Amino acid sequence: MAELLYTIKANTPKDEIIRQLRDHPEIKFVSLMGIDLAGNDTDEKIPVQIFIKDIDDFFSGRAVQTDGSSVVLPGIATLNNAKVDMPVDSSVNWFVDYNFEHYDNLTNRPVGTLRIPSFLIHEGQRVDSRAVLADTLIHVKKELVDLFHHYPRISGLEVSGKEVTDISFTSATELEFWVKTPLEEAAIEEMTASQVMQEQYWERTHGAVRCALEQTLIELDKYGLHVEMGHKEVGGLKAQIDESGHLTHVCEQLEIDWRFDNAIQAADNEIIVRTVVKEIFRANGLEVSFKAKPMPGLAGNGEHTHIGIAAVTAEGKFYNIFAAKNPEKDYMSAVGYGALMGLLKNYEVINPFVSATNDSLNRLKPGFEAPICIVTSLGHTPKFPSRNRTILVSLIRDLENPMATRFELRSCNPYTNIYLVLAAAYSAILDGIKMSVTHTTEELLTEISKDAGEEGFYLEKDRAYRSEQDVYEEYTEKERNRLFGEPPQTVWENMEAFEKYPDKVKIISSGGALQEKIISAFREGALLRWKTELISRILPELRTFVRKAKKIDAPFVTDQDAYNWNKIFVLRAELAKDSIDEKSLFTRLVNALNSGKFDKASKLQIEIFKKIEELRLLYDAYEKNII
Repeated sequence: MAELLYTIKANTPKDEIIRQLRDHPEIKFVSLMGIDLAGNDTDEKIPVQIFIKDIDDFFSGRAVQTDGSSVVLPGIATLNNAKVDMPVDSSVNWFVDYNFEHYDNLTNRPVGTLRIPSFLIHEGQRVDSRAVLADTLIHVKKELVDLFHHYPRISGLEVSGKEVTDISFTSATELEFWVKTPLEEAAIEEMTASQVMQEQYWERTHGAVRCALEQTLIELDKYGLHVEMGHKEVGGLKAQIDESGHLTHVCEQLEIDWRFDNAIQAADNEIIVRTVVKEIFRANGLEVSFKAKPMPGLAGNGEHTHIGIAAVTAEGKFYNIFAAKNPEKDYMSAVGYGALMGLLKNYEVINPFVSATNDSLNRLKPGFEAPICIVTSLGHTPKFPSRNRTILVSLIRDLENPMATRFELRSCNPYTNIYLVLAAAYSAILDGIKMSVTHTTEELLTEISKDAGEEGFYLEKDRAYRSEQDVYEEYTEKERNRLFGEPPQTVWENMEAFEKYPDKVKIISSGGALQEKIISAFREGALLRWKTELISRILPELRTFVRKAKKIDAPFVTDQDAYNWNKIFVLRAELAKDSIDEKSLFTRLVNALNSGKFDKASKLQIEIFKKIEELRLLYDAYEKNII
């Protein structure tokens, strides 16, 4: 349907917006899309004629309000002070979300809803995730332009600092997701074998999955996203064909990539991509999961986030400030080295925004190409760019295209709040760049390559930050923790970084956008969801698993069966069975959470998860030995 309107471009004048909407009467509604601190996007149905009539009020924020109970702004929009205004953001693209199951009788076109990215304002201040990123970039831009003017000759930088008049922040995300037949039980063991043997990666898609993937790529291009690729990922298994020739038992992992954009637009684009993917795959009879770790023991869904910065001159020329003037001699410019070191040094307080849920931390385990160590890789030599998939931040380089030089943050997942991650990341990058402008590329390469225990002029003494090795194979867990820092295992441990590293919090909040009340609200919301999910979802699921691990009646048993069952019996009781004098681990965790003893609850969660995995392996061995 080429006649459909898919986007209203950024900075379109109001009268032109009204004209386009009147030319497309199939667009029946508008929806203001504000992003709260949990990354949730608001959605509502406002008749388009009201928007046209009161367009000035929509731009100013007078037309639509919400309250603190409907968005995650804890400690900001409270029950006794809940009014939140929602002005639209005209500086980005607006997308039309079409309902292909509901056609307009007059036009015979699907009914559309214009989704308008918006801000959330409480007591005159913008307090939403989009605003945090927008305001942070304003600050970082001013600081960088002033810095380049003060230090015009920076080692390895192609452009003179005096020529820089503007800064361009670019980002891109990659979306991984699992698709499956509804109600299908996953064959974990079979898929694990398929994953290890790499039977799925780059395989052809078939049937409904192929149709849905192709339809999605075509649809996303209509939104101007410039899709670059859709392909199968590492996870999945071969589907079966039923008597009617349709595929059944579908369970596989896919990835979609699209072109980079300015940082705020890139984050907005991700929301429309998730929406389109879900709707099209659902129309093809398939469920989609963007969860970071939908199934234990299998590859999770990542969302590698690419970060770049370009300097702009008065003539409108763009220069990648990370790229080296001589890429065969230097991996990066001095600014590039500084930016990467700033990201790594301050990552402990970026990580809470990256991984704020139980699900996200379940993905970050050794052996699944998901990073757990604060470490980078530059490549073995500047002349031959390489790619290490086991580290946190990859340096992406193309000797023939310096504009392609960027960082890939590999720890994010599809439900990461990318707005807050980018805000914190660009602030940390600024800190590193400020350090770098007085050093040569040689000095900075030595700094980022230093060994743990070696004194540096910027990075911490007791840590290493670069490795060209497979960090899972070449180091033990103890060695990784010593060299690169011990990764958080629970949401509580991750959120504690805000208390543990106050100097690093100052770095990411230096621009004033990620202020104390925003960080506090984000932390409070994350901990509330952590507590609630453990009590209301995770523990009931684990209880069901423990109950199902029952003794099997069999005519023929061996001493091995008796040994396995005795261990299983003890584990089950320890996890889920209370006595008058001794409470189970499950009960102790609930009590700790309800009494606010979060440090104790975090330790109990770690212990429970270890014992559940032990029980899972034991029962699998026990069950397989029964004939």
